[in-house]
Amino acid sequence: MYFAALLARTEDGWEASDTELDDVETLSDLTDLARDASVDEDTVLVLIEQEDAWFGVVRLDGEDDPRIYVSDASAAARSSYGEILLTDELLGREPGDDGADLDSLDLDGTEDGEPDDDEDGAGSDASVPHGPVGDSEILDDLGVSEKELRILDAEDALSSIAEALGASEVLETVR
Repeated sequence: MYFAALLARTEDGWEASDTELDDVETLSDLTDLARDASVDEDTVLVLIEQEDAWFGVVRLDGEDDPRIYVSDASAAARSSYGEILLTDELLGREPGDDGADLDSLDLDGTEDGEPDDDEDGAGSDASVPHGPVGDSEILDDLGVSEKELRILDAEDALSSIAEALGASEVLETVR
């Protein structure tokens, strides 16, 4: 199960809205969705979590390129929403690298629908690292340090981030 929300900074604090990602197929689609929520081109955060497996943060500041942080790239690679965030650039790959085809993964994390019998995950895409990827300083200026972000548990990460931003009440209204 997924949860996704947009937090847009305004003069009066943060405004939250839940968001459906069903029509979002690319990072560009997600960026457009977030920019539509922006007030006066101020900061917008897209917060995504998949149950207790992983969470991601996409940050947009005006017309700047999106900044992305994913808590566990390997877990995110096994989900359609995580796949949106795991760009070649984020993973340090050349675009079109044949060994990095995330499209061949089913949503359950197995290739071609076959169960992955390797408990260590050796059957998964070796080009996707286990652990966090992206801009771990994405929330530094908003009160969540790199160290704090890296130690957040996927189970309550979004609540912890919202609390640090002073937006926990508005996030809970859309949860």
